Amino acid sequence: MTLQEVDYSQQVGSAVGVAARQTAPKNREHQGFPISTEEAIFKQLTEALGNHLASRSETAFTVVLSGEESQFTRFSSARVRQTGQVKDGQMRLTLMTGDRTAAITLPFCGDFSTDWPLVQASVDQLMEELPSLPADPYLVMPTLSQHSNPQTREVHSGRLLPQTAIANTLLSPVQGLDFAGLYAGGRAYRAYADSAGKQHWFETPSFTLDYSLFGSHANQAVKGTLAGRHWAEQDYLQNIAATQAQLERLSQPEMSLPRGCYRTYLAPAAVADIIDTIIWGGGLGEAALRQGSSAFEKLEQGEAQLSEKFSLGEDFQRMGLPRFNDNGEISPAQLPIIHQGQWVNSLVNSRSAKEYGKRSNGANKDESMRAPTVAPGQLKEAEILSTLETGLYVSNLHYLNWSDLSAGRMTGMTRYACFWIEGGELVAPIENLRFDDNLYRFLGEGLVDLTCQQTFLPAVGTYDRRSLGGMWMPGMLIDQFRYTL
Repeated sequence: MTLQEVDYSQQVGSAVGVAARQTAPKNREHQGFPISTEEAIFKQLTEALGNHLASRSETAFTVVLSGEESQFTRFSSARVRQTGQVKDGQMRLTLMTGDRTAAITLPFCGDFSTDWPLVQASVDQLMEELPSLPADPYLVMPTLSQHSNPQTREVHSGRLLPQTAIANTLLSPVQGLDFAGLYAGGRAYRAYADSAGKQHWFETPSFTLDYSLFGSHANQAVKGTLAGRHWAEQDYLQNIAATQAQLERLSQPEMSLPRGCYRTYLAPAAVADIIDTIIWGGGLGEAALRQGSSAFEKLEQGEAQLSEKFSLGEDFQRMGLPRFNDNGEISPAQLPIIHQGQWVNSLVNSRSAKEYGKRSNGANKDESMRAPTVAPGQLKEAEILSTLETGLYVSNLHYLNWSDLSAGRMTGMTRYACFWIEGGELVAPIENLRFDDNLYRFLGEGLVDLTCQQTFLPAVGTYDRRSLGGMWMPGMLIDQFRYTL
């Protein structure tokens, strides 16, 4: 198999400015490390923008960049159904004057002669709008922090499948199977610059494969994922073999279970579904806590606690995504949120810090987790079924939501390869069930243990742009998980 190598080396340090001019050379180096055309153009644009606004000392700016060069290939019935390449970039330009702010999103083409006129026109438009906009009492102006490096550069290396090898490599091992999924891979970059002098660049090659194998009968499906910066054929073959083995176990007739409370093992993907719901609606941020829209208010105030076996935090060192946020702040490499069942930190961005008198810890504008990790426990993989003994093995969940946010009550459905276990042995697949339980119970007194190994669950979203990062999750054994339908 021929592999296409992007031979970049990781380096974090101060960035070197590139003089603005009409065209950027394609092969530049930064202290011996390659600088892509996009990186050089972004530096030219932000330097030119600073010069353009130099006479308006009261006007500050920020520029946030997201871009990619990606190959997308969609499969169904073990055949290629759609394939194509995307080269796309997008900038968000924000201007601030006094206590007013205005922003605009514009394309990034990676060519100075095309991009700079768009930036100039956008500046003129925003300057016209600013005087008529309402004042923002919690506006955060760009500043340099004494606690973090104002200029960073992080470039990763990787080996990805060549575009011409994707179809054959992925489909050869699944001939005769009903295989459907999406491969997305290529180079992605993120950047930030502002008028105060902060400048950050992040670039990485990466791929994700999100797929399902379907059985011959309805509701027979098993989901699999694979991701990384280096394609390894052996990892893919092992992944397919494990998924196929689960599919074979689904060949028995489904078992219907009455609603009730069952001892339940949640596989890492199911734990990730629960954590994802907590991240996007659970209220881990300071603003949600102060505004009464958090499921963790009782935990934060010390009125309740979770199991000492449960710890949740951010770990950027293991995720492969940038640590800087949309304000150019560098988040801590590791940040505990809940440690051994106790509340430790909320996620705080600069706006909440200003409004509530807190110190920012580099959270994003939504104050949601970007690099979530649940700490492992003591349960060995080989002992999962014997420790479960009798109950449910749940591989995946979906349709999760809050049935009572302030009380911490969550609901959702089982999905993909869920089984009834009896005497430590697999008996039969089950019909879908709806659970409705309180996180203070199932992550509290109901939490029996977590597996001693964690699994990486990649972010596979492609809405707007290809997602980076993912989650590190263990499996979780829960006593008397409550199923209501």
